[in-house]
Amino acid sequence: MKKHILLALLVTGLMAGPAFANPGDAEKGAQIYNKRCMWCHGEEGDGTGVEGNRLNPPPRAFSEGWYKIKSSAFDDDIVKDEDIFRMIKEGMPGTAMPGWSDILSDQDMWDLVVYLKALAGLEEEKATKDVDYGSEIKSSPESIAKGKELFIDRCAECHGDTGKGVSIKKLKDDLGYRTWPRNLTKLWTYRGSNSPKDIFTRITVGIPGTQMPSFADPGSNKKLSIEERWHVSNFVASLAETEKVVDGENIVIQVQKIEGALPDSPEDPKWAESVSTTLGLIPQFIADERLFTPSNDTITARAFYNDEEIAIFLEWDDRTKSIPGDVNAQNISDAEMGEDGVAIQFPVVIPDGMEKPYFGMGDAANPVNIWHWKSGTTESPETINLLNSKGFGEIEKRDASKTGLSAKGNYDKGTWRVVMKRPLNTDEAENDLQIKKGKFIPVAFAAWDGSNSEKGSKHTMTTWYWLFLKPAASANVYIVPIVVMLLIVGAELWWARSATKKN
Repeated sequence: MKKHILLALLVTGLMAGPAFANPGDAEKGAQIYNKRCMWCHGEEGDGTGVEGNRLNPPPRAFSEGWYKIKSSAFDDDIVKDEDIFRMIKEGMPGTAMPGWSDILSDQDMWDLVVYLKALAGLEEEKATKDVDYGSEIKSSPESIAKGKELFIDRCAECHGDTGKGVSIKKLKDDLGYRTWPRNLTKLWTYRGSNSPKDIFTRITVGIPGTQMPSFADPGSNKKLSIEERWHVSNFVASLAETEKVVDGENIVIQVQKIEGALPDSPEDPKWAESVSTTLGLIPQFIADERLFTPSNDTITARAFYNDEEIAIFLEWDDRTKSIPGDVNAQNISDAEMGEDGVAIQFPVVIPDGMEKPYFGMGDAANPVNIWHWKSGTTESPETINLLNSKGFGEIEKRDASKTGLSAKGNYDKGTWRVVMKRPLNTDEAENDLQIKKGKFIPVAFAAWDGSNSEKGSKHTMTTWYWLFLKPAASANVYIVPIVVMLLIVGAELWWARSATKKN
């Protein structure tokens, strides 16, 4: 009998989950917190750590006791222990909060959960209301269509019709920090997972402390039924731009050769035939006027060339069209609004080996060319500038038109698209990159979000990648494999005959 009772208790414990199988120890949690967490979240858990003012969004203030990502019901102020555990374990994509599963054990993380609750005096508090998921509606074209209609009616005010978070008003959270609507096409940035169920949870619960409301609140004029929330969840999940995901192994921008004139407009349908490469952007924090709170995080590049020119197409999402002098743009921007912009950097001389110029605007021994496009103001049109640089302190501005460098940009529904063109070769070989086929050419990029007060050296950037002009396919491309195949077949026949004679 005792064995049956013991077994029943064991099974009950396993079914209850880690929260019950691994109760936390606040004292051990405090030790872990002081070693791993206080540098950002502060000694008292109030979000005022020494690194806090350099992070966007700012670190969570645990002492306040409220959490943005939770799965308890919208009208239950207490977060579930499992939600805190999950954030510690998996981290928060799109923020400086890492996942700790490779450093901390599950028990360590449960110890932290107890301590974090203690910082707000919530040790004994438990969430009592769960989200009502009803019956899940699987994704289908019909469900996505219904969700799109509801999304445009209820959500587009902040997230835009395309879900890219195109801003029409300036948003702040309850602590006064600037917040940006989520770009829903980038599912990998979701801080509470991007599964349809987790998207449903965010729509249902909202994000406490922000302008993201609960769409289950019966007191809201935007309330959605459970069925409607599933339709919206399926639509949001369908927005993922999976072809624009950063792939760490894709480090070469393939430049395809085409006959005739190159497309010089971002809207030219020819660009759909090119190969795209998406790269991650990081904030510039090397030189003075550093950027610690970026808004742009990726850039996508495509390129064509012909016998005379090269055209490079750049595309990146930007929630605002930053045009200095425009009243509406100024109303939703930070105080020091600048122009939006993008730049391409090349070495003046293609290196023979793997050594490249310093990626931060070159160095004295290895200068770089920089093609810098700016979006313009209400008083001046877009511009393309040509710079030669030997580092942040030695920059020469040149006349772009004399080298044949041109650019054209277009902003549409939260995305900038810019095309830059230049002859493969110029008359100033000592000052300009001479672009050659079949060579791996180092290339780097930078982007500016003017509404985020990004100017000068305050911008996002990449390290060096490679640009490769693929030589046009010759007859050898087809003849050589055929010859090799015939030689292999001939060898196999010779071997077969030799083996037969021996037998």
